[in-house]
Amino acid sequence: MRILLVEDEKKMATFVRKGLSEQGMSVDVCLDGDEGYNVARSCPFDLIILDIMLPGRDGLSILRNLRREGNNVPVILLTARGEPFERVEGLELGADDYLAKPFYIDELIARVRTIVRRASGQGSHLYQVADLSVNLSSREVRRGDRLIELTPREFSLLECLVRSPGRVLSRVQICEKVWNYDFDPGTNLVDVYVQRLRSKIDKGQAVKLLHTVRGVGYKVDEDS
Repeated sequence: MRILLVEDEKKMATFVRKGLSEQGMSVDVCLDGDEGYNVARSCPFDLIILDIMLPGRDGLSILRNLRREGNNVPVILLTARGEPFERVEGLELGADDYLAKPFYIDELIARVRTIVRRASGQGSHLYQVADLSVNLSSREVRRGDRLIELTPREFSLLECLVRSPGRVLSRVQICEKVWNYDFDPGTNLVDVYVQRLRSKIDKGQAVKLLHTVRGVGYKVDEDS
């Protein structure tokens, strides 16, 4: 996935670029509106993250011109909190979403994935990590051509992990999402279910997808 980030605040640009890159995305950064507009016109991107307040061309003017030129690349606007009129105008100009500063990088990553998936025509019910596919509608799980049978709780655990591939989830986070109750530090419930899931997904496979990050938690990723 190739992303164009147009953001003049260097610390913010570095923060966003690092977060997206850690998820396997390629990120090009432009620090002013004129450069951002020219790069957006000359290179193909899967999505543009566009700050509204920029030196040179502002974000709304970039968006307006791109849409006039027939460029329908998905756009997420970054806005200052408390500027509803700019957000409304951006959406009317053809922005796909907006995010008010400050924000959590996990929320931006989730929005990027959702919008790109929608633009590519892939329903949000289907998740793919390497040759592992998880269909949330049919509750069908496959590793390559092999159908994997999971219990309802194992499926919920896998769903929790594949919704954020590459992201490490702590035992506390997993317990809250899958079991819906406060985490008991004395229980090994999460570890037991992870081992069951690993035996069904990774056993006999050269590439392991379910990884333990010692002292932190678990993640699903094709990179160890």
